[in-house]
Amino acid sequence: MSDFAVSEAQFDAIFPERDPFYTYQGLIDALHAYPRFANTGTPQTRAREAAAFLTHADFESVGLRYVKEINEANYGRKCDDTQPYGCPAGREAYYGRGPIMFSWNFNYKAAGDALGLDLLNDPWLVERDPSVAWQTALWYWNTQNGPGTMTSHDAMVGGAGFGETIRSLNGALECDGGNPESVASRVARYERITGIVGTAPGTGLTC
Repeated sequence: MSDFAVSEAQFDAIFPERDPFYTYQGLIDALHAYPRFANTGTPQTRAREAAAFLTHADFESVGLRYVKEINEANYGRKCDDTQPYGCPAGREAYYGRGPIMFSWNFNYKAAGDALGLDLLNDPWLVERDPSVAWQTALWYWNTQNGPGTMTSHDAMVGGAGFGETIRSLNGALECDGGNPESVASRVARYERITGIVGTAPGTGLTC
């Protein structure tokens, strides 16, 4: 995957103050889990998808400065007791981790199953292994519609645009007037990152 649309120098320019945990090599190692990510369509489409993904990582983890959720008061809220497998690692074990602050026991279970990792019983793996951290973000990006109507991968490859990736992550919390400032902040970051990567941002930027 040395042909990834974002070089290590560009990655360093996008995240100049990142936590050392977030390595470029960790991201490259994670790409094997989703070979179609940033590897589908024209070079421009590939670059836009990579930029869009890194934009949300930039926004959610504040420039990759945070490996885990800051507000520990939220930790216990990320255990859904209605799931038959419960929260075997403890009620407070499924807090946000990684580039998109991956959280909730059901997401750890589903992503772990998809990736061949026991994240339900060892959610801390996401904050110990940079590749696993990136894999959880890629799992959501490539396989989950969230509150949207398509995966973020499909939004970028199919031409719906960056705005639909916001909808797939946060839905009405941000889109359709939910939080226009947050949408504008994500779009500004996306425009900055596409500039670093050397591609035009395209259309459909807001939601």
